[in-house]
Amino acid sequence: MRIVNMHEAKTNLSRLVAGACAGTPFVIARAGRPLVRVAAIGPEAAAPARLDMLKGEVGAPDDFDAGRDRGGQGE
Repeated sequence: MRIVNMHEAKTNLSRLVAGACAGTPFVIARAGRPLVRVAAIGPEAAAPARLDMLKGEVGAPDDFDAGRDRGGQGE
């Protein structure tokens, strides 16, 4: 596993993270002492999609826009 010092990690963070996402984790060290390991998060840990998260929980009456003209200006 590649070990990079703090300065190198700050300078090349985007490149290092892209490598970690591609399957090459790395360790960030300070003064030669390993501090953290950076590795990609698997797809199972990704946040769930938020689309339709309230589907079936919130509703509106069928006539919620009754009386409004269809030109977008309202009454």
